[in-house]
Parts: sequence; structure tokens; C-alpha cells
Amino acid sequence: MLSFCFFSLENMDRLLRLGGGMPGLGQGPPTDAPAVDTAEQVYISSLALLKMLKHGRAGVPMEVMGLMLGEFVDDYTVRVIDVFAMPQSGTGVSVEAVDPVFQAKMLDMLKQTGRPEMVVGWYHSHPGFGCWLSGVDINTQQSFEALSERAVAVVVDPIQSVKGKVVIDAFRLINANMMVLGHEPRQTTSNLGHLNKPSIQALIHGLNRHYYSITINYRKNELEQKVSFVPSVFSIVWGII
Repeated sequence: MLSFCFFSLENMDRLLRLGGGMPGLGQGPPTDAPAVDTAEQVYISSLALLKMLKHGRAGVPMEVMGLMLGEFVDDYTVRVIDVFAMPQSGTGVSVEAVDPVFQAKMLDMLKQTGRPEMVVGWYHSHPGFGCWLSGVDINTQQSFEALSERAVAVVVDPIQSVKGKVVIDAFRLINANMMVLGHEPRQTTSNLGHLNKPSIQALIHGLNRHYYSITINYRKNELEQKVSFVPSVFSIVWGII
């Protein structure tokens, strides 16, 4: 399995400043902060989903990764409006660290064009082996969460994704201090966060022990609602329709 080297906090801080920053930049989660609610959802735009699928498919059999741009709307909503790919090189065993200079330049150019979105997390692909976080993925996510406790890691499997169904999931780490104290990582005020049955593979790799899954939803704009979006995605990415 391919894995990415995690970012240094210095590089992450520079990137997020250029991208508009994150709430709580450079601060860890406060000890008295309210628990995240299971009703929290990640809304991914059609554009962002299409770009992640195309990027993941183009990188097979290697993993690919990129940054997600959007906004933290409220305590229950993370909106992913757009994504951009980050270049990396590697072999069948490992992947070198991505170029932070490229990332900084890309975010700076987006800012110059008037894009108001901030960095809300990152995405990467697991070609053929499902959606979960490896040990290196967890380290990368820790770098993001050190700058914002609400940062999200999205994983997409371009191989297992078939016609009409995208294999994708979103994750966030569980605060180890809460687990030691015997506290639940999230408070439950609805059943939205419990509708998807986790895979055995994800449970084996630490789901609900080291990180938890966040419900993903999709939001279309007015134009996209007038067309059948999912078939269009697969016809473009896979050429099967």
C-alpha cells in the first residue's frame, strides 16, 4: 500500500495562511470544548467530487492526494466547494513528500483570483483497498488537526467505485485524552452519524478507535439539479456509459 509522508507544521501553517486559514489556526482543541455532534455532515460539491474521482482514477495504481477548499458553515456542516491536486512522485512501495512550494503557489494564485474559500482538509485515494486511514494517513491528519480540530480527511477508492456508486468516506481523529477519560468522542443528538455500516476492513484499521467517520452528502447547484449528475461523472471518468 502506498502512503504519504506527513507535512511539517511549519509548511502546513504557511499553506493554510495563504488559503485563508482555518478557525483555531495553530491552536489545539481546548480541554473544555464541546464534543463534536454525530449530526455533523460533509457536503461535497459536484465539481469537487468529479475532480477527486478523475484525479484518483488517473493515479491508479498509485495513491494521489490534494487539498479541499470550502468553509465551516456551522457546528454541523462542513462544505467542500472545490479541490486541487497536489503533485507527487513515487514507486509501488512509497510516495515522496509533496512539494510545499507548489501548494503555496497554487493557494496564492487562487487567492489572487478572488476565491474566498479556506482549506478545510485534504483528500487522497486508496486504489482498490477501501476507505480507511493508515498510520501515515493518521500522522498527516494530525498535522491538519493541529491547525484546526475540525479538519477533515476524505478517502476515495477509484477502483471499487462502480457505476452509480462512489466509494468514499470522511474521517477525523478521536482525541486520545477523551478516550483515556472514558468520554465519548462525539455527542449524539440525532441518528445521522450512524446510518452507514462501517466495513470490517475499516474497523481493523482503527475506525472508532483512532478516528471516526463523518457522514458525506452531496449538494448540487441549480444547473446540476437539471441534469443526471452521477451518470455524467462516470461517463467522463470511466468512459463506461
